Amino acid sequence: MSRRFKRKEEDEGPSEDGHGAPPKKAPRTDSSDDSDEIVVCDISHNRRVKVRNWQGKVWVDIREFYVKDGKQLPGKKGISLSVDQWKMLKDHAEEIDKALAES
Repeated sequence: MSRRFKRKEEDEGPSEDGHGAPPKKAPRTDSSDDSDEIVVCDISHNRRVKVRNWQGKVWVDIREFYVKDGKQLPGKKGISLSVDQWKMLKDHAEEIDKALAES
């Protein structure tokens, strides 16, 4: 029969010398970001549509923004659509409008 158990090292927290501590994540800097952005429109006070080139691909980014230290930063709430996804959404715009009118 096999027994299930954790190894001793996994059960213990960080040791006094810090070798058991998880590695810290390095903060991301804007200099490593190869994105080009064009703000298409502000949908509302904190929502914005952008077309951007990120890692060699073009995206339509619809996202909420927040202000921190005087800078507007992108939030977690939002979606980035590829060009194909954007075209599919545009192709169904009339159907979306009809559904909105019916509701």
